[in-house]
Amino acid sequence: MDANFDIQGYMTKGVESVVADALRATVKNPRESAYMLKFASASKKASKKRAAAEDAGEHIPPFLIASVTSSCNLHCAGCYSRCNEATTDHKPVDQLSGVEWKRIFDEAEELGVSFILLAGGEPLLRWDVMQEAAKKPGILFPIFTNGTFIGEKYMELFDTHRNLVPVISIEGNRDKTDLRRGEGVYDKIIGVMDGMCERDLIFGASVTVTSENLKEVTSDDFLGSLSMRGCKLVIYVEYVPMTEESTELALSDEERDHLLTEVNRIRSDRQNMVFVSFPGDEKSSGGCIAAGRGFFHINSHGGAEPCPFSPYSDVNVRNTSLKDAMHSKLFGLLRDKDILADDHKGGCVLFEKREQVQALLA
Repeated sequence: MDANFDIQGYMTKGVESVVADALRATVKNPRESAYMLKFASASKKASKKRAAAEDAGEHIPPFLIASVTSSCNLHCAGCYSRCNEATTDHKPVDQLSGVEWKRIFDEAEELGVSFILLAGGEPLLRWDVMQEAAKKPGILFPIFTNGTFIGEKYMELFDTHRNLVPVISIEGNRDKTDLRRGEGVYDKIIGVMDGMCERDLIFGASVTVTSENLKEVTSDDFLGSLSMRGCKLVIYVEYVPMTEESTELALSDEERDHLLTEVNRIRSDRQNMVFVSFPGDEKSSGGCIAAGRGFFHINSHGGAEPCPFSPYSDVNVRNTSLKDAMHSKLFGLLRDKDILADDHKGGCVLFEKREQVQALLA
């Protein structure tokens, strides 16, 4: 990894770019635009906190991923969380409480974290956590949800608290979405999107990109249908093969290059929307930004992990502060040993190098 690479500067520019894109995308929505202007101000203050910490030798990532539950009502084909047994059908045991998540959100705000991505399982099963997140307008909370629990109660919450932005999973059109997520899911989430559009609510879409749906999910027809319904954010996540049988679904080098080219084209063509590609152009950031470089993951039981795709932990936020968790020995070894900068074939270097990660943990 390039020792001269300025990760803090890179991440700050990335945050500023996302905020600028969000302001442009919401300019015709007065309520959303008003919130985004306030968030832009809060984001600048958070950036100054992180910069001051960096000057003092303390690197604070601007992003945090929080899996707030291990429960989910769907059984999506190839789900990384189920394959890792982080999501099950059993009743959740010993998960972080709403009060514990509140403390984490408080600490994150104090440190200068600008974005906390709420995930699961299905995060909307945790109404108590959503209410705590709603109280933090200076942090933007994208909520990665399958969308099936968005009814009137959640519509009202999203309307009142604009820092909560549902990001609804969709795999393309009806056939590909239902094939992975279950029959009838596509029609359900399209109905939800239409309902949010009627209420002038901002939402996004999360797309798992595979070799099978790459062309469809970057097509003008697909993106046009999302835009027509009011979608303002599309997050492309490259598929991570969890089994040997599913490796053919991972993007090839040529397909990853094609995705990057398409995302750049789409950003130019559709400036009324925000597009994020993960992991996207890792080389421009000096490698993977997990393990505290740009973000880290807290699982539903409090374990601080490098990434949702790398479920290994040597510290729990129940027993320490969020700041101390960032000093995880595992995180430090991953950064120091250049594993994050290694080339890889799938959508996640840490998953591909999992044996090395386990060895470091041991």
